[in-house]
Amino acid sequence: MDILKLEILTPNGEIFNDQAISVTLPGEEGEFGVLANHSSLVTLLEAGVIDIEKEDKSVESILINWGVVNVDEEKVIVLVEGAVAIRGENESAIAAALDDAKELINSIADSNPAIAAVSAKIESAAQRLI
Repeated sequence: MDILKLEILTPNGEIFNDQAISVTLPGEEGEFGVLANHSSLVTLLEAGVIDIEKEDKSVESILINWGVVNVDEEKVIVLVEGAVAIRGENESAIAAALDDAKELINSIADSNPAIAAVSAKIESAAQRLI
């Protein structure tokens, strides 16, 4: 099974740095998936959810407000302005992550008509964890 290296960076530091089987990104032209050995590209990302399929087949979701991604055959580097990982060791940690995600969604709600879809994805990501 081919894997890729994924880094997600914010102005406040790294939010994800690990290997993954695949990553789905909210591109400006719509969602797109990246696997290992993907052809190189650089594109803008809009508000949405990054879904990461990890080596153990679990999926981690990270909400972003906007950014840019650089893809090459071995590595995906995502630079975003704001991001919240929907993860936690227990229900209260997951609830705190959801609160942070809702805050980020509210901060971008005025500028993006797709926020309702993003909100629905966040809720379904949280349901997978609980």
